[in-house]
Amino acid sequence: MLKAAILDDYQNVAMKFADWSPIAKDVEIKVFDKPFANEAEAIKALQGFAIVAGMRERTPFPRKVIEALPDLKLLITTGAKNNSFDIKAAAERGVTVCGTGSVGNPTTGIVFGLMLELTRKIGFENARMKAGEPWQVTIGQDLEGLTLGIVGLGKLGARVAAVGKAFGMKVIAWSQNLTPEKAKEAGADAVSKEDLFRSADFVTIHYQLGERSRGLITAEDIGRMKNSAYLINTARAPIVDQAALLKALQEKKIAGAGLDVFEVEPLPADHPYRKLDNVVLTPHLGYVSEQNYRKYFPDIVEDIRAFIDGKPVRVIG
Repeated sequence: MLKAAILDDYQNVAMKFADWSPIAKDVEIKVFDKPFANEAEAIKALQGFAIVAGMRERTPFPRKVIEALPDLKLLITTGAKNNSFDIKAAAERGVTVCGTGSVGNPTTGIVFGLMLELTRKIGFENARMKAGEPWQVTIGQDLEGLTLGIVGLGKLGARVAAVGKAFGMKVIAWSQNLTPEKAKEAGADAVSKEDLFRSADFVTIHYQLGERSRGLITAEDIGRMKNSAYLINTARAPIVDQAALLKALQEKKIAGAGLDVFEVEPLPADHPYRKLDNVVLTPHLGYVSEQNYRKYFPDIVEDIRAFIDGKPVRVIG
């Protein structure tokens, strides 16, 4: 019987969100519900497993890890691609890599949830009321009439633009290859990178992390932002110069930030972000929705069944 590891099931729901019976006779499943502390711990824990299913980029699989797992035959990621998996190293070791489908666009809701918390302090006021604190202390700011600057106007950026328009915001956008025509299709005005950071009340990032986008948002970009502006990052932390962002937040050079992604995840307990009252933090919830999970886990079952049957599906690479 093959051994399969389901990784990083933080909410302990993997076995509930899919019917695992199609592989029950062939596979012995072990669920890991906590993150590994480091690569060495992951390598030690995953010895003897022929099948490993990861949840997005929670546990990376670089060459070092793949080469240290001699029994690994099938590596699965939720979603259609995963930049933390070394696909080339897997191929060299004869490891099949498969993905899954996904549903909807849950990240859009997180973007506007962060924006609303920064401006209307809903969670903050809720906590005060539950604690028996005195009535209203905040004065909110409406999104209507503010300028939303979108960095990266692809599928997700366009969805965010549509919601921004529904809130009555002025939408501007920039990306390396964005044309005025493409921007207009999404209801946005194409502007230069400098103008976007200079004029936006909210800057929200919707780039995939890659060589072109690593460090894309520089200290100079952050320095152009208004003192009253906010930065929202639900994409990937390394797209933004993290030292420059932290400094701008600590020195109140910008009004605040809403962050769903971090350089180290889970975010260390002593990280300075946790101590700043002008930052709203969420623990990488962008893809974590019931609808997505109900797609991810059944597709993992299908991937495993198809691999065992010698007809792998959704192969990456």
